[in-house]
Amino acid sequence: MTTGYVYDPLYLEHRASGHPERPERLSSILNALQASGVWDGLVAIPAMDASIEQIAAVHDERYIATVREMASQGGGWLDGDTYLNSRSYDAALRAAGGLLNAVKAVIEGQVDNAFALVRPPGHHAIARRGMGFCLFNNVAIAAKYALSEFDLERILIVDFDVHHGNGTQDAFYDDPHVLYFSTHEYPFYPGTGHWSETGEGAGTGYTVNVPLPAGTGDEGYARIFDEILRPIAARYAPQLILVSAGYDAHWTDPLAMMKLSVSGYARMMQVLVELAEATANGRLVCTLEGGYHLEALAAGVVATCAVMSGLPVTDPLGPSPEAERDVSEAIDTVKQVHGLMS
Repeated sequence: MTTGYVYDPLYLEHRASGHPERPERLSSILNALQASGVWDGLVAIPAMDASIEQIAAVHDERYIATVREMASQGGGWLDGDTYLNSRSYDAALRAAGGLLNAVKAVIEGQVDNAFALVRPPGHHAIARRGMGFCLFNNVAIAAKYALSEFDLERILIVDFDVHHGNGTQDAFYDDPHVLYFSTHEYPFYPGTGHWSETGEGAGTGYTVNVPLPAGTGDEGYARIFDEILRPIAARYAPQLILVSAGYDAHWTDPLAMMKLSVSGYARMMQVLVELAEATANGRLVCTLEGGYHLEALAAGVVATCAVMSGLPVTDPLGPSPEAERDVSEAIDTVKQVHGLMS
């Protein structure tokens, strides 16, 4: 398989001193990829700036103007977690646009699948507000783009960031053309993502939340992907799979309390590759979200790209030294809510 990647040095210019969402996250990924056997097989996809019209498919134009104006004045804070500097607006346009180019390259067959190594991240950004380190919702913008430009009818978004992607859920809560599937620590920031949140109107049943207790690890995530995601995806038959790829559920991450390993991430990605091949002609595009332990983040992305490229995976950090939580109750609840009980 041929795997593409998107990167632009502008992504490193979005920064605030002491903030966990920092340029070194992306630098560490690039260094690890280039030192691995994966790098030589990756195909570069150029980044571009998303247009205002493309951003406005998800975000209110007054909010877009606010971000632009704040950056032009040197930056500031949208909330206690979410910063801008003078380059943040430009970086956010190019982050969204980089993912759009990755989607285009995959749908048009230039590559089989792709990973957009972009920042700032996006899945918390809602229509009128950035939050949770996120300015524009990259994956939601990409889904809107794919639906409008390529005549698709069914897109699956899988979000395995440790935090619930409230912005992505909001963007498609009443839309059956996008099925949003999220695994996340709960209760945890941003407080959304209960199993009872399943969509509304025509979108009822097309939001699948799997809220998980702290301590969930490789076995729990593997069961969720096998017992919930596989049948949900088979039933939905997506034509494109987009992934909000966050690596903050790793057992070393300082901002969460989960027990996933790099090998656990690789296992999930193998399921996603298989699902894409089964219903979407292999069309699978990842975009970077969270992950704040630099070594774990870098190793997770390398493993993801290895799986997408059909290469072997190594786990330099190994499994969590602590026991994992059993998540049978959470799995059974979600299966019952979404009609998956046998």
